[in-house]
Amino acid sequence: PGSRGRPAGLDSRVEWTDAVPQGVRGLLFANEWLDDVPVEVAEADADGTARYVEVAHDGRERLAAPVAGADAAWLARWWPLSEPGERAEIGRPRDAAWAAAVGSVAAGLAVAVDYGHLAGARPPFGTLTGFREGREVAPVPDGRCDLTAHVALDACAAAAAAPGLPDPELLTQREMLHRLGVRGSRPPLSLASADPAAYVRALAGAGEAAELTARGGLGDFTWLLQRVGTDGGYWRA
Repeated sequence: PGSRGRPAGLDSRVEWTDAVPQGVRGLLFANEWLDDVPVEVAEADADGTARYVEVAHDGRERLAAPVAGADAAWLARWWPLSEPGERAEIGRPRDAAWAAAVGSVAAGLAVAVDYGHLAGARPPFGTLTGFREGREVAPVPDGRCDLTAHVALDACAAAAAAPGLPDPELLTQREMLHRLGVRGSRPPLSLASADPAAYVRALAGAGEAAELTARGGLGDFTWLLQRVGTDGGYWRA
């Protein structure tokens, strides 16, 4: 995906770049990045054959050539289609993007956070959609909306596997934030009388934590963690 221009007022100590830096030692954090990497869409035709979906600028669609080659191999492994009308987003470009991002880390932790899905629970009709000014709209490729689709994060994890790397971890945001001690628990009522200002701050923080970990909402984000050159102890509760 293309990079937006440097935001006005950004601290001069912050470097702004359109490429993943190489030789990172520390944390590489990809927040809703992979879902913007463009992918091909496939649909099973009346005979169950997976075909590419072509779309016109006004959103009209048609089934095109059968999916073949590396794309077909990816579908067979990660998102097989069999019933007419079933759809998939072929995640090979995202796999490659994540593998390259992990490869840029010399030592530390690479994290991808996105709406995702895993084998055995793929959405049968895909997830391609559009957003304009914060509202979901039809995914029409006319340049007036952002096009996005959920990520097969288990495929991304496998693509980045390499000899000597620890096994990746896949967790929901709820699980990840709980591991870090973010739970959304209400502060004790006794704090309200002992320190009213602190109680109000704690209550606001609890509300924010509850929103971040809510089932059916932000808590359903998936976190993909890949350690590089570490002993794996950084994220133990």
